[in-house]
Amino acid sequence: MLRRFAELGWLGISLPAEHGGQGGTFVDECLFLEETARGLAPITAYGTGLTAAQTYLHWGTDEQKRTIVESICAGSFEAIALSEPGAGSDLASARMPAVLDGDHFVLDGQKTWTTAAHLAAHILVLTRTDSSGGKHEGLTLLMVPADVPGLVVRPIDTMYGHTVNDLYFTDVRVPADAVVGTVGGAWRQLNRGLGVERLIIAASSLGAAERSFDDLLGYVTRREQFGRTIGSFQAVRHRIADLATEIALCRAFLYDVADRLDAGDESGLSRDSSTAKIRCTEAAKQTALEAVQLMGGYGYTREFGMEAQVRKALAPPIYGGTNEIQREIISRSLGL
Repeated sequence: MLRRFAELGWLGISLPAEHGGQGGTFVDECLFLEETARGLAPITAYGTGLTAAQTYLHWGTDEQKRTIVESICAGSFEAIALSEPGAGSDLASARMPAVLDGDHFVLDGQKTWTTAAHLAAHILVLTRTDSSGGKHEGLTLLMVPADVPGLVVRPIDTMYGHTVNDLYFTDVRVPADAVVGTVGGAWRQLNRGLGVERLIIAASSLGAAERSFDDLLGYVTRREQFGRTIGSFQAVRHRIADLATEIALCRAFLYDVADRLDAGDESGLSRDSSTAKIRCTEAAKQTALEAVQLMGGYGYTREFGMEAQVRKALAPPIYGGTNEIQREIISRSLGL
């Protein structure tokens, strides 16, 4: 499906034309993510590639930028490996070593929760190249080919199938020029990319919320009980109105943040992208759960698809650092 989208020229919308992208705005990209999620297009992991691209575009070499952008626009997946068994939301605690040996780095260790690694062309890997300083120092990003010898990818089965993986590195060697940005500078390099990642998650979650809402609205306007459609009962109408209000507010805020990002205003990106991610992911979950309740037994069946929407909506609040981490970012921005 992703390659079909590539043939239509629909991928890499916000990526720069000089590296093979479409040269559009991030607002354009959010619209694409929203509508493909609303239409249930099976391209969820496309957003992971966009997240990785943010770091390559701001810190990578021209060759790295061109390779990654052309890969995404051609319909290939790209992955980013940050989490470890002992370092999830607390990425600064990552310990997987990358030891310089001549003109190569040698990687040994494990990464986990890596989306689309089983499909990816390259994996952006967070490593520790120096343990002598504080935990925010000595972190380095490396561009690792997914087919490099010594790398084993094992699926993690979840309630929504196989999307994430454990990665095991055993004497994996990559050239020294695989460094993205500067050696030891990964913490600063990651921050902007993670801010944009939260907007990517928010846009997809907004589309998921709209899909659940559309299906619910269609159901309550057709289903009859006691001689009238269930959507005509005040209790149901008001619950629908609350969902519509929340979705509208999420959409307005998300696109305001995306528009400011396009204008070059990144002053509140970390805080505002966290806000957008919390509200949009929670709206998707709330809408799907409300829909199951209002659809009664039919909402619980696979025939109507709402149970799949519920399972899908449970994961995004965890993506990009859990929503509790996003709340911590917002709290700190308030001086708490």
